[in-house]
Amino acid sequence: MSIVHHLDDDVLLEYATGTLAEGWSIAVATHLALCPHCRERYELMELTGGALLDTLEPVPASPDSWTALMARLQDETGAQPAAATPAVPPNGGQPVLPEPLRSYVGSDVDGIAWKSLPGAAQFLIPTSDGETMVRLLRIPAGKPVPEHTHRGREFTLVLSGAFSDGEDVFRRGDIEVADSSLMHTPVATPDADCICLAVTDAPLKFKSWMVRMVQPMLGI
Repeated sequence: MSIVHHLDDDVLLEYATGTLAEGWSIAVATHLALCPHCRERYELMELTGGALLDTLEPVPASPDSWTALMARLQDETGAQPAAATPAVPPNGGQPVLPEPLRSYVGSDVDGIAWKSLPGAAQFLIPTSDGETMVRLLRIPAGKPVPEHTHRGREFTLVLSGAFSDGEDVFRRGDIEVADSSLMHTPVATPDADCICLAVTDAPLKFKSWMVRMVQPMLGI
């Protein structure tokens, strides 16, 4: 497995400092589980942050500092940030969905109850951040996703198969970060269905009026 599409430093830094919402954190943690290169960058950021903390002068703690710290580590619902666990590539019966994603889904891909979309299928993954929409997408081999752009940001992480987007090809472990500047039509490669993890913070903006008509019912 050769991963060529990685996360930006800004995103990794947000994840390292715990400022990413749960949905984005799931995508980052899953990518880190598959990508040794980004894991090394992330670990370096953590080491650098720890070294900087060591240079600070200690400040006397208030009596309620521990309680305040624990409150900051949890959001309003008590959800914890997703943690990355290195994954084994999908051969020899190894799971397609690495942790922590597999725990969110409740099974590997063979146990997913897919729901139909125009030209694809989806499985919604519940989160508690109130900001993101997280889903698994299955795009049939050789088929396109309807042409669209974005009202916000989208992370698309390939878990199985591959898709092409213009001149770029995204395979297992590759992640595409898109926003309103990109109008595109991703197409699954013809050799196999493409299964992706997609995280958004706003509905997509489709070019086709027919897709736009059914979009509210589909939640995309």
